[in-house]
Amino acid sequence: MEHLLNTHVKNIQISGIRQFFNRVASVPDAVQLTLGQPDFHTPEHIKTAAISAIQDNKTNYTANAGEKALLKAASSFLKKKYNLTYDPDSEIITTIGASQGIDVTFRTILEPGTEVILPGPVYPAYAPIITLCGGTPVFVDTRSTNFIITKEQIEKHKTEKTRAVILPYPSNPTGAVLTYDQGKELAEYLREQDLFVVSDEIYSELHYDQDHISIAQFPGMKEKTIVINGVSKSHSMTGWRIGFIFAPAYIQKHMLKVHQYNVSCATSISQHAAIEALTVGMDDPEEMKGEYRERRDYMLQRLGEMGIPTVKPAGAFYVFPSIQESGLSSFDFAVKLLEEEKLAVVPGDAFSSYGEGYIRLSYAYSMKQLQEALDRLEAFWKKIETR
Repeated sequence: MEHLLNTHVKNIQISGIRQFFNRVASVPDAVQLTLGQPDFHTPEHIKTAAISAIQDNKTNYTANAGEKALLKAASSFLKKKYNLTYDPDSEIITTIGASQGIDVTFRTILEPGTEVILPGPVYPAYAPIITLCGGTPVFVDTRSTNFIITKEQIEKHKTEKTRAVILPYPSNPTGAVLTYDQGKELAEYLREQDLFVVSDEIYSELHYDQDHISIAQFPGMKEKTIVINGVSKSHSMTGWRIGFIFAPAYIQKHMLKVHQYNVSCATSISQHAAIEALTVGMDDPEEMKGEYRERRDYMLQRLGEMGIPTVKPAGAFYVFPSIQESGLSSFDFAVKLLEEEKLAVVPGDAFSSYGEGYIRLSYAYSMKQLQEALDRLEAFWKKIETR
């Protein structure tokens, strides 16, 4: 009966990140730098708010778009942090993590035959969803522009079928961040184009060298931009599964239909935890960000001492060093590193073909684990140099 299954579903693959993570399970004592999972616990006051919600029997369905108090909190958070204004009554939807927000977005704006431009290397979950919607992902090589997509690159790949451009900054896997000037140049070009902009800003609170810049901040861009965000990375709440879609009312009203028939609403208990996170815990990310910055700088120092080329990441919690000098493919490098030194990293080709020749290292791990991991990487790199 398998021949009766959806062809698009059969043709997509499990995420390369997860594939390699699962491979590690068979290697005893392996050190991992694979997952984008913060090693901090959810702040205590947020957990207490969730417990109180349970005890107060706030365990029923909520409105499809989310609890009124949460929508207001999300609106206020974006206004205070990034000067973005969204009406909690008509321009915000609470989703089951940013992942569901991405799914709802593409299912609302795409039709069979449409195209979406993505800056490669890029987070691997976009392309399969685009494909499931009958669309075509169009990857742009951003390696020569420090992993930031440019107007020239978009113009080169844009066709009459282009429906949207994805701006995933701060970036997973590269840590690249839009500067103000880069955002302004993109905005001046994109606002004249007949297409949507999907701005995935889930790492917006994890920026180290400048303030976060959203493309929706620029004149004429809010009207065509769909901003995706959430509390998973900012407040170490990955398992709570709370994300948000911020979009103009004319888009949001159609997204809400997709969301409603998909999941009805996000979990009520998690919503009450998120209210606490975005109000009382508005500045919780600052302490975590300080730790991440220290870890990033340590990793860059060690990689520099090894002579492994790396573009300095300005956000998120990943570094994306080039291993081209090894002469190995990304996958072979990662496999040998795991087998010989018991260190697990993610092969760069998991992030599109433009990630070939790189590996992704996550620094969402303790400093002790990072030190051990980089010792193992250094030992492996020295062996490669002498082969």
